[in-house]
Amino acid sequence: MDNEQALVKNNILDTINSPADVKRLSIPELKQLAEEIRQFLIRVISKTGGHLAPNLGVVELSLALHRVFSTPKDKIVFDVGHQSYIHKIVTGRREKFATLRQYGGISGFPKCTESEHDAFGTGHSSTSISAALGMAVARDLQGADYDVVAVIGDGSMTGGMAFEALNNAGTLHKKMIVVLNDNEMSISKNVGAMSEYLYQLRTGETYNKIKNDLESWLKNVDFGSDVLKALRRLKGSVKYLMVPTSIFEELGFTYLGPVDGHDVEGLIDVLQAARKINGPVMVHVLTKKGKGYKPAEESPNKFHGTGPYEIATGKKITNPDAPITYTEVFGKTITELADTDKKIVGITAAMPDGTGLSTFAKAHPERFFDVGIAEQHAVTSAAGIAAAGLKPVAAIYSSFLQRAYDSVLHDICIQNLHVTLCLDRAGLVGDDGYTHHGVFDYAYLRSIPNMTIMAPKDENELRHMLKTAVDFDGPISIRYPRGSGLGVDIVEPLHTLPIGKAEVLREGKDVCIFAIGSMVQSALDAAAALAEQGISAGVVNMRFVKPLDTELLFKCAKKYGKIVTLEEGVLAGGVGSAVLEALNKEQLLQQCRVLTLGIPDEFVLHGDKKLLFRDLSLDVPSIVKQTAELVKGK
Repeated sequence: MDNEQALVKNNILDTINSPADVKRLSIPELKQLAEEIRQFLIRVISKTGGHLAPNLGVVELSLALHRVFSTPKDKIVFDVGHQSYIHKIVTGRREKFATLRQYGGISGFPKCTESEHDAFGTGHSSTSISAALGMAVARDLQGADYDVVAVIGDGSMTGGMAFEALNNAGTLHKKMIVVLNDNEMSISKNVGAMSEYLYQLRTGETYNKIKNDLESWLKNVDFGSDVLKALRRLKGSVKYLMVPTSIFEELGFTYLGPVDGHDVEGLIDVLQAARKINGPVMVHVLTKKGKGYKPAEESPNKFHGTGPYEIATGKKITNPDAPITYTEVFGKTITELADTDKKIVGITAAMPDGTGLSTFAKAHPERFFDVGIAEQHAVTSAAGIAAAGLKPVAAIYSSFLQRAYDSVLHDICIQNLHVTLCLDRAGLVGDDGYTHHGVFDYAYLRSIPNMTIMAPKDENELRHMLKTAVDFDGPISIRYPRGSGLGVDIVEPLHTLPIGKAEVLREGKDVCIFAIGSMVQSALDAAAALAEQGISAGVVNMRFVKPLDTELLFKCAKKYGKIVTLEEGVLAGGVGSAVLEALNKEQLLQQCRVLTLGIPDEFVLHGDKKLLFRDLSLDVPSIVKQTAELVKGK
């Protein structure tokens, strides 16, 4: 009988339907439950994909939180939220867990509309302490009585917003707990001075010379006996420190730790002690990302967010015939360009693997900079590099760049600096849902003067756009989707594209489809289907959102009298808006009907992209139907 069968024989997990069920368990039962949950996570995520390594690392911590605190009355706020799977399992979503990140299923992140136990919706990092502090303020203003806990990883502590919140929390001195989950990782290995500081806290001396005085002091305060109890119980396996000179103490927090994040009994003791302290508390917890599953322990970055995999080997289940991804093309091309252009510098915000810059980092380590989860700093530091005469290329996910909008506007565009922004995962990303869909960048970048915006129709065109960008003199951005390219040949030498010039891919007579980026192939497929209905559709690969090829646009407006715009982005302020504005300014809307197709004014849920495109009427059959109705005057 293997371990999984042995656990199933006396399965505790099947009896867990609410946090109350966790509270009734003994310590040995909690330990068994932790192992059952690990096996459950490994089994389910092997089929659905998801954030495996972060959740394997917080099993005991999550159980201890629900043993000590009582949600939904008490508020547990998860930073980013990709480590909330155990929380979901024990708060009534165990039976739905197999639908994780699937169309119509439960979200991979905390979601207030999904459960009353999800105190705050999230998906990006470094927000938990701010949100928790806000809840503590509201609690006190309303005269309520409940605990507020923020659970934040050491990776998220590289984000400036976390320190803004710590600074404010220390000043307000509200009763709240910050649990610092320290696994030495964000998605990739952590970088920066904070990482080094936490390392010193993990490995430094325990201030033995003041230990006796410290214990004497603890005995004379209300919470001292509980903390001492935790200290003695954790003897040998957990270091309990109260470091008066820590940065957290200087900011006004009581610092407890580091403590073993996989000792559920010790965690319960320390959390019980922390909740008795009348003021802000920092509980420093040490965990191992990927714990309990060898492939994830050995490669936590690969299992941070993973697709389906073979449990026995950890090998990803992929399509061997799938074309190269846009991310891989970007990584190889920017490295190739940097081989001959010594001014090119690569910048990422804690995503060297996710953005493809790990290839660049290996080839040109002296010109590669990972700034941590700090997109605003990444962008402004790129502006500084450009101001000093180099060519920074900042690769950041589209939805993450939203956090640096002000830096793009003030620090890059007002000064008209040559910074290349490469927006990976632009468009719908599928299973991560609305916190990660990169559908706003056309609109939020188009509104900024001096910004040039490109989007490639395929992976080969991405190469030429990168060449165009690094040779350009001014702010410029390229956005491209998640996943594989179209499988086109990549053979022609790199060359620059004429700025602001579109490409006619298909001539027609009845209607012209102006498509951008990932939607160009859909436009071609729609045109072919329309031809079968006797409708002759032209197709233009716009290439540039800003500046528009107005010469070609006006020519097509007069020739066809009917135009369809197609974008994988929000319609409000997006590409279709740009086309309408240009036609209106030229007074051509009176003689040209325009249909704009894109993302409506709503947040799109998670699920398979094909199903999302169908629901949004952006799949090929929907494009054909709507275009045909335009041509027929319906």
